[in-house]
Amino acid sequence: KDMLQDIAILTGGTVISSDLGKDLADTKMEDLGRAKSVKVEKEKTTIVDGLGAKKDIQARIAQIKNQIQETTSDFDKEKLQERLAKLAGGVAVVRVGAATETEMKEAKYRMEDALNATRAAVEEGIIFGGGSAYIHAQKEVAKCIESLEGDVKTGARIVEKALEAPLYQIAVNAGLNGAVIVNKVKESKQGIGFNAYSEEYVDMVKDGILDPAKVTRNALQNATSVAGSFLTTEAAVATIKEPVPPMPQGGGMDGMM
Repeated sequence: KDMLQDIAILTGGTVISSDLGKDLADTKMEDLGRAKSVKVEKEKTTIVDGLGAKKDIQARIAQIKNQIQETTSDFDKEKLQERLAKLAGGVAVVRVGAATETEMKEAKYRMEDALNATRAAVEEGIIFGGGSAYIHAQKEVAKCIESLEGDVKTGARIVEKALEAPLYQIAVNAGLNGAVIVNKVKESKQGIGFNAYSEEYVDMVKDGILDPAKVTRNALQNATSVAGSFLTTEAAVATIKEPVPPMPQGGGMDGMM
């Protein structure tokens, strides 16, 4: 019934059901929905560009998002996400193939990552990526710090500093000076970040460097949770990497520069 209501809203039609007080015999032309294209097959129906009212579609999307947040069932959540995807942007089937099993698994994992990122983007939207959103968020954190005191203020300053870590690490991974990159982005206007591939400061949205807002938020929340656990525990176990000894000189190379 919920999916039928989704279709009705998407196409601007009305659900004909005795439960809703409408019988098929009473159906009128204005009860029918409209779309640019409808393809009916044995096991599926594809609706392209439903002509329902945009405000009604957006309201339905918002309703489904709220249901996703409230449900505790993984099965229900998956079905709700499927309905959300159909209303928000359609559904596609991607078949992944490769020459070897190893390649296929790698491609499959990449596709799953992309799918999860897309789902997250549909749920909460997107923001500029590459760690630049955290850098620009520092300004708001700094404003909040001014009104804090004691240990809470100290903790907030730690969070403020930690927001630099993703961009700093991206720069280091690219073989660049992380501190210089972070300071440069700090001085830039909101939306400007560092493209590690081209080694340029760019408009992240125009360059297609985006992150789902949900992923960015959850990363910060999870990091905060882990840090809180460390603060309340008496001991932690970690692996300490042993220093790598320098390579020995070859025979007959003593004293060579």
